[in-house]
Amino acid sequence: MQGVDNLTVSRVSKKLKIGLTYDLRDDYLKEGYGLEETAEFDLPDTIEAIEKVILDNGFGADRIGNIKALTRRLVEGNRWDLVFNIAEGMYGFGREAQVPALLEAYNIPYTFSDPLGHAVSLHKGITKQILRDLGIPTPDFAVVNNAKDIDKVNLPFPLFAKPVAEGTGKGITALSKITNRRNLQKVCKNLLKTFQQPVLIETYLPGREFTVGILGTGKDARALGALEVILKPDAEKNAYSYENKEHYDKLVEYTLVNDDEAQKAMEISLMAWRGLDLKDAGRIDLRSNVHGVPHFMEVNSLAGLNPIRSDLPILCSKIGMSYHKLISAIIKSALKRARK
Repeated sequence: MQGVDNLTVSRVSKKLKIGLTYDLRDDYLKEGYGLEETAEFDLPDTIEAIEKVILDNGFGADRIGNIKALTRRLVEGNRWDLVFNIAEGMYGFGREAQVPALLEAYNIPYTFSDPLGHAVSLHKGITKQILRDLGIPTPDFAVVNNAKDIDKVNLPFPLFAKPVAEGTGKGITALSKITNRRNLQKVCKNLLKTFQQPVLIETYLPGREFTVGILGTGKDARALGALEVILKPDAEKNAYSYENKEHYDKLVEYTLVNDDEAQKAMEISLMAWRGLDLKDAGRIDLRSNVHGVPHFMEVNSLAGLNPIRSDLPILCSKIGMSYHKLISAIIKSALKRARK
């Protein structure tokens, strides 16, 4: 049996029931939400793949669903030994923290980071403030909370603008790279109106782009490897945008790299992961400046886990780690934390 580990499986696999919390994209599309609004939510094959690994390890699996379904189940008296949580949530800066917070209220252990870790890492401005104070390189930035703040931005062009609390490239297009004050006004006002949240403005970094996979917690955390994200000629320019991510198979090339610059990216990623006290597994995005020094851009404390399309599983496949081993390692990490 391919288990989490022999000790865990032999002693407790028959007793453990693992719940699955998630936001299914199809459910929200049926309610009238748009494709970009639901870009971070999961497809059925992701849930099926995670469930298969849980069952293959000898555990019981119980599909719970989103936070509303979880709330109903808890009120009905349902409990689980562990919840494999990939629910992103829909509203507010605390949306990724909602399921973990609810589970903590019932003293039910879960995978991935705690409410504080998810809430902090979702807000890119707050994340960067913390990491800057820790001495971790990140591009200079400003947070535009409203239209009046745009004139207060005092950073040299070119700049880069994106919503402060979105993922999957939402709100990022070729226009996100800004070269003058007029376009800064136009792009910021559009993002403020569209996403109803502040806009993060950063110094544009022209160098290589990396995404680094992290596995584990605290001193046990390690960088799995670094992928360089290379945009193909037909890709939307200037950024790893929503459009490029949605059509990654045609527009993006992922190359496993291990040169000095990539090694530095992994070192910085591990420092950031530990500095934010994130848990079990995730992904960190970086981009290098003109001198080839990688800078932290953002962290995904709930990285996508689709076995084919998501960056973390793509990285794992390139380093020879199977999807089964990745999910099993996440479960093992969470169980270890739960038993302390």
